[in-house]
Amino acid sequence: MKNIILTISIASLTACGTSIKLAIPEKFKQQATMQHVNGARGNKMSTGDFSTSKIKRGIHISYPVWSWGGRGFLLENLLLNQIGIQKNETVTKEKTKFRYTLSSGKNNAEVYADEKEITKKLEYELINSNSVFNSFEQLQQYKYIFSALINISNQQQRGHWELMMTNIYDRNAENDKNPFTFVKRGDNGLATNGQDTIFIKPLSIKQTALSNGKTGTLPFKLLSGYELSTGDGVIAIIDLIDRNIWFYNELEASEKLTVSAIATAIFARRVHDEKW
Repeated sequence: MKNIILTISIASLTACGTSIKLAIPEKFKQQATMQHVNGARGNKMSTGDFSTSKIKRGIHISYPVWSWGGRGFLLENLLLNQIGIQKNETVTKEKTKFRYTLSSGKNNAEVYADEKEITKKLEYELINSNSVFNSFEQLQQYKYIFSALINISNQQQRGHWELMMTNIYDRNAENDKNPFTFVKRGDNGLATNGQDTIFIKPLSIKQTALSNGKTGTLPFKLLSGYELSTGDGVIAIIDLIDRNIWFYNELEASEKLTVSAIATAIFARRVHDEKW
């Protein structure tokens, strides 16, 4: 339902001349350089002095697992059946992996990435009803894990970074009483080499600029990018909408290589793809 509402909302705003943009803070923009990522979400990317090899992908698996929840679930369902309601529990699993090499001259980064997603829902359906509104889904659990090993090889040093991004929800653990809770797409994470750490924070937009000068508002926030930062401040911004990377001007070549590896890995994802 959320995806349908979002699709209709974006289509309506586009028809009104909407320009959906990620707002880059002016202070950071003045100290950064933007580079467009050619081929983002494809099987080969390039940006500035960096380019990837062909991205080799594993099998992309997505499948439902039906669950009946045990004896208590069956007894509850028998009672619901008497008032014309069927209750089902489904678990959907999706996973894939990929690898590639990011190069800039003699500097290289080998990226090995893995994505996993598990979604558990309860579905209530009216028995013998032909209405389009005869069913209702309630999110119970959601787990998304994106991990990547980035092996760096440049003229100065060799080493590796570990990247981890997660988005986890559990209705029971959070004691969530909202029956309409949906998956929030903003996954958080970090990358570390054991000494230095880069924090990754999702960026979202809700208001957009219309061609008539007015502001349009979406019913949900949309994931539009990621902010990469260290203890010293923001070092890069990944723009998912226009497929750009904003690099802080003071980054060294090795730091820029690491940021580019993280950004291209995010653009290469298939399980969690915002499809801008």
